Amino acid sequence: MRPLSAQLYTVREALKASPKETLEEVASIGYTRVEPFDLVNTGRSLREDLQRLNLTAPTAHMRLLDADRPAVFEVARELGVECVIDPFIDPERWTSREGVTSVAEDLKGIAAEARDQGLRIGYHNHAFELENTIEGTPALEVFADLVGDAVELEVDTYWAQVGGVEAPELLKRLGERVTAIHVKDGPGTTRNKDQVAVGSGDMPVEAILAAAPAALAVVELDDSEGDLLAALRASYAFLTTK
Repeated sequence: MRPLSAQLYTVREALKASPKETLEEVASIGYTRVEPFDLVNTGRSLREDLQRLNLTAPTAHMRLLDADRPAVFEVARELGVECVIDPFIDPERWTSREGVTSVAEDLKGIAAEARDQGLRIGYHNHAFELENTIEGTPALEVFADLVGDAVELEVDTYWAQVGGVEAPELLKRLGERVTAIHVKDGPGTTRNKDQVAVGSGDMPVEAILAAAPAALAVVELDDSEGDLLAALRASYAFLTTK
């Protein structure tokens, strides 16, 4: 069975209200991995419960460019995080080759800092990195060529599709540079609450999984009209049959 991770941003409200119980529910579903977010502010508070529940956090989200990076890396090491993923960089910087090049240089520099701490870094896309093109090539792919293997990619397959690119084909083109994917489902709109449990929307989930067989699959909903823990449960049930 393919290992699955759950992005904890999905259950952020429940986690804030009842962290212990929420993590217990995530673990009871069957997830053995989670992806924390806002690592410096929330990471340490999760540590004891993650250990107690045998949940690992191989990846985590934290904006890196303006962060106190020594603090980020310290928390990451304490939680056993292997790759810290920047989840968002100013959309304006993805509109020109100069902008994309500057993003690549910034993250390559941070990757060198992380290597000294025994960590890796990655980048997670939204729609705009695919909507914006540089001489006909999606900005995310230009970025991937510029960073090479210095910066890993966590492709959010839903937002890639919203950005106008077929997610399975994108994953095939990016190949081994993709070490994690966000697997989510819905009608492919920009409205977060339209998202649904994986397997109950319009995304080509099976083709996505087949296109990135070695990537860590991270289940996420940015939001939903339905119950988010129930959506994590239904997503797990669907994906563990694939």
